[in-house]
Amino acid sequence: MEHAPLLVVGGTGGIGRRIVEQALAAGLPVISAGRRAEAVPGVQAHLVCDVVQDGLPVDALPERLSGLVYCPGSIDLKPLRSLRVEEVRAALEVNAVGAFRAVQACADRLKRHPGAGVVLFSTVAVGRGMPFHAGVAMAKGAVEGLTRALAAELAPLVRVNCIAPSLTRTPLAAKLLGTAEREQASADRHPLKRVGEPDDVAAMALFLTGAQASWVTGQVIGVDGGLSAI
Repeated sequence: MEHAPLLVVGGTGGIGRRIVEQALAAGLPVISAGRRAEAVPGVQAHLVCDVVQDGLPVDALPERLSGLVYCPGSIDLKPLRSLRVEEVRAALEVNAVGAFRAVQACADRLKRHPGAGVVLFSTVAVGRGMPFHAGVAMAKGAVEGLTRALAAELAPLVRVNCIAPSLTRTPLAAKLLGTAEREQASADRHPLKRVGEPDDVAAMALFLTGAQASWVTGQVIGVDGGLSAI
């Protein structure tokens, strides 16, 4: 049977782009989706859409998908005294509601490819309390709950897992790593003494969507330089 494509939402930048590039390098068919018009060369199709506001254009998807990776997210850090309710709601929308809408739209197509894998994204800050992370930790905590609920509901045909990274070198994190001093301070907080790279996280995402992880579901896996455990 022909290998169904992997759908990567948010596949034009940061970690999402590296997931697409690694999948293509492995010879996998890939469809990307996101708000940007430019796509990684070699994708089977690119869907320009705002998943959070409008959902996925389901009619443009093939009948089967081998996996779904939902990459959009936010890491706006603010102290409690200046965090506005509107910002909390926005974080919940892009991180949790967007993930829910993407999986809901693709569920039937994933079920037609038994063993399909879904990957969502949390953060190390959910399991390890960190100052100024109230908004993003609330939103990503919802993603972890969604992961386990969907893993239960979609089993045995579809596996659902979550990656919880620490700070990773992406455009989203650029302002947190903007100087050599900031980068060194962040590296020093991690037992492995460096910040994450997109390739670190992308490799785990591809593992979780693939056949080698066929007995893995409902998990939140830290790719965080040891920060959550050591």
